Amino acid sequence: MKIKNILAVRNDRFGEFLLNIPSFRALKETFPDARLTIVVNPYVKELAECIDFVDDVLAWENKKHSLRDVLAFSKELKSGHFDLCVILNPTQEFNFISYMSGIPLRAGYDRKCAILLTKKIKDTKHLGEKHEVEYNLGLVEAVGAKTKDISIRFGINERIADKFSLDNGSKTIVAIHPWTSDNVKKWPAQSFYKLAERIIKELKLNIVVVGSSDEAAKSKKLFKDFNGKLLDLTGKTSLPELAAVLRRCTCLVTADSGPMHLAASVGTPVIALFRNDIPGKTAKRWGPWGEGHIVLEAADLRQISVAEVLEKVSLLTS
Repeated sequence: MKIKNILAVRNDRFGEFLLNIPSFRALKETFPDARLTIVVNPYVKELAECIDFVDDVLAWENKKHSLRDVLAFSKELKSGHFDLCVILNPTQEFNFISYMSGIPLRAGYDRKCAILLTKKIKDTKHLGEKHEVEYNLGLVEAVGAKTKDISIRFGINERIADKFSLDNGSKTIVAIHPWTSDNVKKWPAQSFYKLAERIIKELKLNIVVVGSSDEAAKSKKLFKDFNGKLLDLTGKTSLPELAAVLRRCTCLVTADSGPMHLAASVGTPVIALFRNDIPGKTAKRWGPWGEGHIVLEAADLRQISVAEVLEKVSLLTS
């Protein structure tokens, strides 16, 4: 059958979403005459709309919905006359939605009521044997989609960062993201504090702190003694604005986080701090994708010293 309309689903966190850009590109390049619609978490929608080869973006929150909502969304999708649906983050709910939508080709992982799918592959992501980008490409390859361009890069209007007074676009800005959604992957907050202190005093560089609105209070408390010597934008940017801010920076220092992947996607080098003792959570699967990044790993992140990270910052900014 001729593929005219494709639905691709990745509606969890924005960092994971970004690691599907090569898979979306593979679908578009393999079926160039087809319309590509992607389903994302509502807060990711504005960022997803920045990907130029995506034709349409739908929002569906990654949570349990009422049967009424599920049936209504299924009806909406049915009216879109999709020929192929690829579910990149498996949920029983969306497997059901794809079935109820009457989409003839439904691809996903062999779990969570996979009997509703017409094409499924084994889910071995928890083993962490490959990068998440490669796992995602493996799923779309199961429906014949391939691409030679496996970058996660996408275009962003850098000028939307102008309102944040980032020293007129100077490339001597170091971004810091001190927080992560998983506490076992967190470098101590005081280490980030001391790092910021030494970057300002020893390297004479500007610092911008980034993060989500949920992290704003923590950042404000952690960096309260800097008295205007750093710019704290935690919780003050949309995702496209955050992308533009990171594009203006020389590098980003962070643990495993969404901003890490966002920086990589706009071409900003990352110094990423990773645990190397938790299968499926190491840099091998979740590290910054692409060239020019630095990964520091330890079984206990407290073993990574401020001096070691400062040395890497100096390397990337000199």
